[in-house]
Amino acid sequence: MKKVGFIGTGVMGKSMARHIMNAGYDLHIYTRTKAKAEDLLEEGAHWQDSPADLAQETDAVITMVGWPSDVEEVFLKEKGLLQNARKGTLLIDMTTSSPQLAEKLAREAEAAGMLILDAPVSGGDTGARNAELAVMCGGEKEAFEKARPLFETFGSNIQHLGPAGAGQTTKMANQIAVAGTMMGVSESLAYAQKAGLDVNQVLETIETGAAGSVSMSRLGRRMLEEDYEPGFYIKHFIKDMRIALESAGNMELNLPGLELAESLYTKLSEDGWENAGTQALIKYYFREGK
Repeated sequence: MKKVGFIGTGVMGKSMARHIMNAGYDLHIYTRTKAKAEDLLEEGAHWQDSPADLAQETDAVITMVGWPSDVEEVFLKEKGLLQNARKGTLLIDMTTSSPQLAEKLAREAEAAGMLILDAPVSGGDTGARNAELAVMCGGEKEAFEKARPLFETFGSNIQHLGPAGAGQTTKMANQIAVAGTMMGVSESLAYAQKAGLDVNQVLETIETGAAGSVSMSRLGRRMLEEDYEPGFYIKHFIKDMRIALESAGNMELNLPGLELAESLYTKLSEDGWENAGTQALIKYYFREGK
């Protein structure tokens, strides 16, 4: 593979695309807002006017868009990837989406003679910039091995979890864990503040013990600095939690902690924080604690 297409240059996607280009691949880009890709274009990437144009010019296409509906549009519409890519093209959807949609795309791609993977990632904006993302991949082993060199340009923990949909299911497990952790970090810091402690000192103390986590060390500091810039949008996290709750419901699995997290983030979104980072959850606790 020499020519790689990338659709979606958002908070994480832009860094991932840049790593691919810096690794020597001929990078082609499409995104709905061209201005968001201008810096990559100035660095040497090539612009394509539609997913169809991009598919016809490349050997592999990575998509990282916002919503399952965006995935369907990019892959399944008349000017989408499955209608226009050549046989043998490797398609990789790295959007966090539903396992059921991943399975549907796999069936469509197989019928069209293409290889496809669902490969959502975790690690946020920092992980993307530092090429330290966890890559959770579902699909055929042949496609995974073909994609591995691309994944290695931006990922440090790259796993093949099983057939189509397994990547998305693993990402749901990840988001369930993150949801509970974010509540725990927020409640811990709110408690320390309410008790009159130096919250920064508390964080420095407990992050090295059993409570330590990436969320505690990285996002906990952003909470205390009142830095709510998105490493991952609240609106997208709510989408993920709802997918996980629907999937759990299909398995007759009750997840009360996830239900609570979804309700808290939904309230923040309704209060106008949908485009903030997930660390803005602390505003709920600090506000409620006053």
